[in-house]
Amino acid sequence: MEGELKCPMCLQFFCSPLLLPCSHSICAVCASKCQESSQTFLSQLEEGGCSSNPGDPDLKDFPDVDKISILSETDSGVVCNSRPSSYIGTPSIANIYQSVQFSQNPYGIKCPVCKKIILLDENGYKSLPCNKVLESIVEKFSHGKQHKPLTLYVNCQMCDHNEAKEAVVMCEQCNVFYCQSCKESCHPDRGPLAQHNLLDPIQGRALQRARNKGRELCCLEHEEEQLSMYCTTCSMPVCCTCQSEGGHSQHDVQAIGAMCKTQKLELSQILQSLSEKAKVGTEFIQSLKSMTDRVHVNCSDFEATVVAQCDALIDAIKKRKQELLVHVGEERDLKIGMLKEQASQCTALLQRTTSLLHFSIEVLKESDPASFLQVSSGLISRVSTADQNFNKDMELTPRVATEFDLTLDSSPALHAIQTMNFFQLKGTAAVLSKFSNLLWRWRSDLAHYERGVAPGKPRIVPEDCSAENNSVTIAWQPHMGKVVESYSLELDDGCGGDFRVVYVGSETICTVDGLHFNSTYFARVKATNTSGESDYSDPISLQTAEVAWFNLDPFSAHPDILFSNDNQTATCNSYEHRILLGGVGFSKGVHYWEVVIDRYDNHSDPAIGIARFDVDKCQMLGKDEKGWSMYIDDKRSWFMHNNDHSERTEGGIQRGSVVGILLDLTRHRLCYFVDGFPHGPIAFKNLHGVFFPALSINRNIQVTLRTGLEPPSESDSDDEH
Repeated sequence: MEGELKCPMCLQFFCSPLLLPCSHSICAVCASKCQESSQTFLSQLEEGGCSSNPGDPDLKDFPDVDKISILSETDSGVVCNSRPSSYIGTPSIANIYQSVQFSQNPYGIKCPVCKKIILLDENGYKSLPCNKVLESIVEKFSHGKQHKPLTLYVNCQMCDHNEAKEAVVMCEQCNVFYCQSCKESCHPDRGPLAQHNLLDPIQGRALQRARNKGRELCCLEHEEEQLSMYCTTCSMPVCCTCQSEGGHSQHDVQAIGAMCKTQKLELSQILQSLSEKAKVGTEFIQSLKSMTDRVHVNCSDFEATVVAQCDALIDAIKKRKQELLVHVGEERDLKIGMLKEQASQCTALLQRTTSLLHFSIEVLKESDPASFLQVSSGLISRVSTADQNFNKDMELTPRVATEFDLTLDSSPALHAIQTMNFFQLKGTAAVLSKFSNLLWRWRSDLAHYERGVAPGKPRIVPEDCSAENNSVTIAWQPHMGKVVESYSLELDDGCGGDFRVVYVGSETICTVDGLHFNSTYFARVKATNTSGESDYSDPISLQTAEVAWFNLDPFSAHPDILFSNDNQTATCNSYEHRILLGGVGFSKGVHYWEVVIDRYDNHSDPAIGIARFDVDKCQMLGKDEKGWSMYIDDKRSWFMHNNDHSERTEGGIQRGSVVGILLDLTRHRLCYFVDGFPHGPIAFKNLHGVFFPALSINRNIQVTLRTGLEPPSESDSDDEH
């Protein structure tokens, strides 16, 4: 409430608050400070003008129809306080009343809250009524807060109005506030005035309020009359004389007591509604604060769960590391054992061969020919056999290599770790409900299984089915109360043909890849157990994408290929050509994609086209029978398939060039575009089967893939080749 008790000008508690016609209040001292000549406001209105500045906050409340209102002080921008039933409407007609209204009301105040202009008579701000209710509430609030009431100073009533000083005393008998100089000159402490009781200004103000309490308010125009009536037209209290003879004789006038009771009742009802809303707001704020505490607790628990799961992964990696190291050790021991065994066998053979050599040398030293010839034939045969079989028996090639023919493929695990993220869980209540349903279904299924009942017809769940690119996902639910051992999912060919089985298993969801684009597939499922088969479910139709959205495939690409930009951009760290494929294969329809040349150095010649999935990734695209390409440099291009070069075409690429590939499997052919224009004749015809977007690059090239594009129209010259 404290904000309602502070003046919008001085931002302090109200002191002698005055009520403005716009229903806002202002301190008497602040009113004296912001009071100006009415001619000042008139000149401001004439200079601004409604038409030139319709957004002026001083003018925004002027009505468009009622140019001169005599009904309410709140429907215009300028209010004449001395004549409540006379108002000035919009500034565009202010010149008509300049000589009348502004001359009769020499002063004016601009409300600091709503910026409306209030015109005042010759009494200035003193003609404004005091807001007794607000003053009383401020006093109660100040006492309740143990503040001194009326902390603002009081002006001397004997000083000149424009130079009034702060009062230091108040005479109880004279009922006048004096500053120090006026006290000495106008109220000296001698003579009869010496008997007067002087109070400090705060006590004097309290004394005035006490005297005024219980005193009936009197009419300003008829001082002998009390304010017993209330004019609803002017929203002000009046006396009986004002009602019968004054300016309010034609207005709607009610008894002030009844009107006060009505207004209090209306205010009480509105306050009750607002209080209920405030109560709801308070409860909501408390719930938000309590939720903050729960968030901290839940965060700590969740952090502990994440740490435990990550620690489990680390432990699993460490365990797998030890297993791999044991395997490497076994491989090492096997190699060493085989090498030692081979070395031992070769050593024995060498020893036998050396002994034969030494023996033969000694035989050659024999001087007796008869003795020599006696053993020479057999010795020659032995040496010849040893010479012929030496390389074979010695095995001069090691049985095992020193290198380990093992490669640790950590890329899938690394990819899984890098893409590991949170997924949204359903609410606890939903999870418990689902668990309860599954438990009930399991118990029911178990009872029926004991009786040997065939499963009921499954139901496909449409809201869980989807189609993305050239793949579809089908989800289904079993018939309640029946045991199911496996499901059989069938899909047609996308052209309304026969169904074929695409999945058999116990899962209730299946994703089928490699379908045709821009095709409608029908799917159905049946359930089986040892007692028989169910009927097929009602079929569901799913539409694959009209155009293909895909990325480059890092898993099938050569290891020298480097990917970025969510696998849309690629380069190579080898001087040799390396092949990379797109993530989808095409077997039907018309498809178009583009390759943007981001970097082009040293007159390189990238090869762009299509390939089978098992194309050789270590050579230029088109070198074997599984690749079809156009390789192009900065001046010309050629088509190549199975290392057969054809159709040299002038015109090359540079940095920023865009190569478009149009694969039309309806007419079974491939065409190329460069920078939006057809390039060369039809490149390849009679294309049948499954083809993947492909290209081969080296380290002088960086490319970016664009997909999801509508096929362009081919030039007329294409059909001529």
